[in-house]
Amino acid sequence: MKLAIVGGGSTYTPELIDGFARLRDTLPIGELVLVDPAADRLELIAGLARRIFARQGHGAVVSTASEVAAGVQGADAVLLQLRVGGQAARNEDETWPLECGCVGQETTGAGGLAKALRTVPVVLDIAETVRRTNPDAWIVDFTNPVGIVTRALQTSGHKAVGLCNVAIGFQRKFAAHLAVEPERIRLDHVGLNHLTWERGVTLLDAPGAATGREVLPELLSGHGEAIAADLHLPLDVIRRLGVVPSYYLRYFYQHDLVVGELKEKGSRAAEVAAIERQLLEMYADQALDTKPELLGKRGGAFYSEAAVQLIAALLGTGGATGVQVVNTRNDGVLPFLPDDAVIEVPAEVDPQGVRPLPQRPVEPLYAGLIAAVTAYEHLALEAALKGGRDRVFDALLAHPLVGQIDLADRLADRLIAHNRAHLGWA
Repeated sequence: MKLAIVGGGSTYTPELIDGFARLRDTLPIGELVLVDPAADRLELIAGLARRIFARQGHGAVVSTASEVAAGVQGADAVLLQLRVGGQAARNEDETWPLECGCVGQETTGAGGLAKALRTVPVVLDIAETVRRTNPDAWIVDFTNPVGIVTRALQTSGHKAVGLCNVAIGFQRKFAAHLAVEPERIRLDHVGLNHLTWERGVTLLDAPGAATGREVLPELLSGHGEAIAADLHLPLDVIRRLGVVPSYYLRYFYQHDLVVGELKEKGSRAAEVAAIERQLLEMYADQALDTKPELLGKRGGAFYSEAAVQLIAALLGTGGATGVQVVNTRNDGVLPFLPDDAVIEVPAEVDPQGVRPLPQRPVEPLYAGLIAAVTAYEHLALEAALKGGRDRVFDALLAHPLVGQIDLADRLADRLIAHNRAHLGWA
């Protein structure tokens, strides 16, 4: 089996390599190609990848490519993990919205729109190369904003699915609270990428079992304080709602409080950039043959496990079929959204494709926000595909965290000014 990682020069790649090495029975990789135009970083990451595989007795061949067409040739799956503009652009996404009193975040609000505008055209160019070179390959998107990027890919007819680590993060944390294997936790997870709620948690009788019991009330009763602290949300509100929102809901539920905090503490991008510099120094050490502990502070916990499970199910290896939380086309699953919206829900995944599971009706408190953000995502994709200040303004005006003419005007001007180098139409 051959996999290609586009954006393989990322400091995050060793996290994926570690998962591939540990879970080789589930996903038996014979060749891994790291694709990246940054030759210096690419060779550094490839060297560490080879050492990690060797330490764990994995026989995969690790190769590199600077061009997408060469790297994806013959790959069974192509993983996308891009950051157009790097941490410098992310730093701006997290900074200039604060000047207007809006949350500065790389996937949410005006900063998330900026990232989508920079990213969608690049991803679609890569996907077209994959289609011309290797049309049977699955495209698995980790690139944020995952919902908008996956919608762009699927709307353009690509064989693509999106993946986020929020669901597997909750699965692992809930399992730890209950002192059970993660495979016994099944989530009633619903919403959009970075806008989801856990409406139920089933403790299966055994891993893979069809039966189990609902334990969300038990989790909120016995471990509510830890859950609330992890989300930075009020415990009394979580218990009253009886659901566990993803931590991204804090940007909506406590927007002004978060803006004040962000103005005080500085950008996450600056923090990550400093971590990346340290990681690159570590990766250069020829004696290093494990992922360093510092990588855990880089973000993306459990992504490698989620990626292995998803790719193995898509390719039919290691018996890893079954239900996975993914980002995929709605097709009537949430009837208040368009069919071509991309939702994040549990889905049956196997070599025949991805089929989202039916969902019970979504409560108005959540459905209203899901619908509003879906409308914004539609307009954001229009702006990314066609360009133009008016489309940027429309997307901002539709966003629940903006929604005012004067604010959308000021944000649109700042977005374009800070991203002109990445926007061909600007």
